[in-house]
Amino acid sequence: MDIKILMSFIAVAKHKSFSEAARELHTVQPAISRHISALENELSVSLFKRNSRDVAITAAGQQLLKDAQEIIALTQQAKIQVQRTHNGQLGTLRIAHLSSACLTFIASLVRKYRLHYPHVHVVIYEMTATEQIEAFKNKRIDIGFSRPLPSIIKDEFTSHTIYTDKLVAIVNDTHVLATREIIDLSELANEHFIIFNRDEALSLFDETTSICKSAGFSPNIVSQPKHMQTLVTEVAAGLGVAIAPNCVSKLYSSACHFLQLASVTSDIPVELHYKNSSATVDAFLEITLKAIPEIRQSMGELI
Repeated sequence: MDIKILMSFIAVAKHKSFSEAARELHTVQPAISRHISALENELSVSLFKRNSRDVAITAAGQQLLKDAQEIIALTQQAKIQVQRTHNGQLGTLRIAHLSSACLTFIASLVRKYRLHYPHVHVVIYEMTATEQIEAFKNKRIDIGFSRPLPSIIKDEFTSHTIYTDKLVAIVNDTHVLATREIIDLSELANEHFIIFNRDEALSLFDETTSICKSAGFSPNIVSQPKHMQTLVTEVAAGLGVAIAPNCVSKLYSSACHFLQLASVTSDIPVELHYKNSSATVDAFLEITLKAIPEIRQSMGELI
């Protein structure tokens, strides 16, 4: 059954008149008559009882009217859904992020996105850098906020720098250095170190040990937590000192003191990565890129 013919049938049933149906559909009465005849021939039933004065719908016609209206409604819905999908207004968007690095802005970005695309189902995951790489590999996420990717795979992705952080030292607020604002890294040479797990952020671990080496010592690592909140908590508990990106100060860090490191100029970027472009990804990317100046200003208060 042709959609155009069904629309002619619905118009005749609505007006009980071939001429009125033709007027509504901006066509001529003979065309409407041909559509109804073709439909009755296809179905081998009479849909209307006609005489010189009026048109009455048959029982078979009543059933077809119900079904035809549903078909037309589904057709219109399908058009809307296709257009929404094409425009990034429908579907699912899966976003992974480093909680410590994105705590101040991820909710705001998603909220802005949802205001423009309320029909997209957004799923947010907290994942380490290593977990995000594995999730991309298994097609479980569409976008990741993470550290720079390993050189061996970075060409597989499109990446944008969101902001750049700095490394700081973290000590317990009872530590002898807790009254200072800036120190030389060498002053921590004899401390127990808490450093984020190497398997979860290889580049961060290697950069941390590298700056210690440049300061003349190898860190005595007593703990490698897999979550930044655990790292901060261990420092607060007096289990050691830590070297970490300054963004972790936005976590619950009571009993911790953050120290700038003189002569340490390492940049620790936070980047947005995606592997496959899509309408939903592109729409979220546009909102995120517009928000970068605001994000950098906000994170600049930490650095």
